Amino acid sequence: MNADFFVTLRPNMNMKSEKIGKLLHSTKFWQFVRFALNGGLSSAIHYGIYYLLLYFTIANVAYITGYVISFVSNFFLTNYFTFRTKPTFKRFIGFSGSHAFNFGLHIVLFNLFLWLGVHELIIPLLVMSIAMVTQFFILRFVFVRNPQTSQTES
Repeated sequence: MNADFFVTLRPNMNMKSEKIGKLLHSTKFWQFVRFALNGGLSSAIHYGIYYLLLYFTIANVAYITGYVISFVSNFFLTNYFTFRTKPTFKRFIGFSGSHAFNFGLHIVLFNLFLWLGVHELIIPLLVMSIAMVTQFFILRFVFVRNPQTSQTES
């Protein structure tokens, strides 16, 4: 290889560094990172409750109970941590509406996987994975209609 090869690579590397820098300074990128962390914690709460309740009740009751309990913690985490807003009744209604859709998606997928014979301990992991990305975009619309006000809104 000659030295000219490395000279032509350098501008390309600088462009990639700039793109990475822009990404790391993007509000939307960090909102998605916080959303993923929040989703991970909420999913862990949901799955933990589901797993414990499977010893005492049927799978659907355990799954729904876990969902409802994780819903409450998720609402507060979504406000304070993910989008850095304050909980309001209007946001609660929007959050509940988005979760009504999400809950329906969860129940349909959960029962579909049950019907297909997937093991009860694996089903929630599949369902949560499928629903996560859809939920981010729904919640972003509910909590941040105007991205400039998301950091300062009271």
